[in-house]
Formats: sequence, C-alpha cells, structure tokens
Amino acid sequence: MFLKLTVVFIVLLQSYVNVTLASDPDPVTDFCIPQTDAATTLLRCKNSSLATVDDFVFSGIKNSGKFSETGLSSIPVNVNVFPGLNTLGMSMVRADFEIGGVNVPHFHPRANEIAVVLEGKIYSGFIDTENRIYAKVIEKGDVMVFPRGLVHFQMNVGSTKATILGSFDSQNPGLLRIPSGIFGSGIKEELLEKAFGLNAKELAKLRKRFGPH
Repeated sequence: MFLKLTVVFIVLLQSYVNVTLASDPDPVTDFCIPQTDAATTLLRCKNSSLATVDDFVFSGIKNSGKFSETGLSSIPVNVNVFPGLNTLGMSMVRADFEIGGVNVPHFHPRANEIAVVLEGKIYSGFIDTENRIYAKVIEKGDVMVFPRGLVHFQMNVGSTKATILGSFDSQNPGLLRIPSGIFGSGIKEELLEKAFGLNAKELAKLRKRFGPH
C-alpha cells in the first residue's frame, strides 16, 4: 500500500512540475538563426560560422508605428521579425498611445509580460480568475507585470502621448484580443446573443466593427 501511494505521489509531483515549469524549451546550441532549406522548405539553423552581428541587432522600434482606431500603435519584436531571438525564449513589444488611446483587453497564452512606461501616464491592469481587478495609473519609470494567460489592458490617461516597452518570456507569446476574439471569430450568433444579452441588430454592429476587414 505504501509503495502504491509513493508511486501515485511521484506521478502527481511530476505532473505538477511539468505544468508549473512549462515554458519555451531550453536551447541546445549557443544560438539558432533560422533559414529555410529551399529544397525541403524546412527551417534549419544557419551555420554559426556564417552568422554576423547584424543577426543579433534589430532597429525596428526606434519610432512608433501606424496607429489603430483605438489610438494604439503596437510593434511586436518576435522571431518573425527578429530571427536572432529564435530558441532564446523571449520577445518584446513597443506600444505607443495617442491621448486617450486604448490597448483593448487581451491576453498572451504562452507568456508572462513585464512592461515599463517610457513616457506618459497609463491606466494599466489585469483581471485574475476570481474576477478581481488589479489596476492603477502608472507613470514614467514604473514597471508592471501581467501573469501568463490573464486578461490585461492599458489606456493613456495623460495629456500627452505615452509609450510602453513590454517584454515576454517566450519567443512567441501569442495574442488574443477579447473584442475581436469574441465578435470577429464566427461564434454562433444565438450563443452570443444569449451570453451578452444582445439582439441581432446590436450583435451585427459589433461583428461589423470587430470582424475581419
């Protein structure tokens, strides 16, 4: 009986460790600059002797990008635009906000995020799985963390433009914006009407706004 309990305990402990420590896999080489094998279309690592310092430098966030209708400009710095990040388990984002600009509620399924305010005043926060909200106005030099998978948001509440620099512990954190995920994904209309107390006209308006363009 003791042996059986011990085995069960070990299995449960191993499952706990596998879940709690889940993250991007550890690299087995110094670095891996990806390149496509033209013959097979498979991604391979560039021969390390052919790598240059330019593989490890990215200059795409010196300035803000194009602003959305919500007043947000977001420039992701991940392996898709910066191959030097491949296998390193990290990525970044530059987010700029016009006055009153909003980063709508969203979450990253594969990464924790830590964000520092470079300029401005941002109302920033997240919601936990008990529907508790943790939010306050953060200013230049303040840092806030958003735990993996929890819905979070930002809004510029200052009188000037604002900028945040965010960092993730994954080379591909993923991003799901709640409005477009709910109303732009093709979920059955009857379900959304019942879930949100909407009528068909209201739902059609939301789908037009947040659906794919």
